[in-house]
Amino acid sequence: MLRVLMILVLMIAAPAATEARDRVNPVPFAHTPCSVLDNQPCTPSFCSIYGPWPCIPEMDYPYGQNLQLTIESRPPKDQESKYQRPDHDLDTIGDLFAELRSCWTPPPQDAARAGMQLTVRFSFKRTGEIVAPPRLTFATSGASADNRATYLKAINASLDTCLPLKFTSGLGGALAGRPIAIRYVDNRDLKNTSSDQQ
Repeated sequence: MLRVLMILVLMIAAPAATEARDRVNPVPFAHTPCSVLDNQPCTPSFCSIYGPWPCIPEMDYPYGQNLQLTIESRPPKDQESKYQRPDHDLDTIGDLFAELRSCWTPPPQDAARAGMQLTVRFSFKRTGEIVAPPRLTFATSGASADNRATYLKAINASLDTCLPLKFTSGLGGALAGRPIAIRYVDNRDLKNTSSDQQ
């Protein structure tokens, strides 16, 4: 008798579990619109304790957990506005990125390497100073130690000219200790330098 009762409970619970699973979007933050008339999976924009299904609140994260930024030595024409220094205290991540882009001064062409890419990682204090010198995490394959040293020196010099950054108290508190990874790309047309410079 107990076995029959358990089978009946499982038969009743199985469709409810399937319906609950189908209502959750398997791709987080996919921004699929929700409707009570839809049979498609979706992520609701708010959760209720009275809902009969699992609920994932939708959060709009425009930036990843790690702040990642690419800075090009020669910005594309349609992105030049992103390389202009803000004329106010930095209040958003966009302001921070614009400030960091505007600070960049690549090495002179006679010391540069065509297509060179370097990624550094560091964190800010809430006062706008860097916690420790930027740490090199990536360099273009085949770049010599001299190339890496030249670009790392240019990165440190560029950051030093801008520091300390002027954060609002809100942004300073949000950024303090949070890792920032910046990929520097030298996309200049360096006709007088060799891409396989050693």
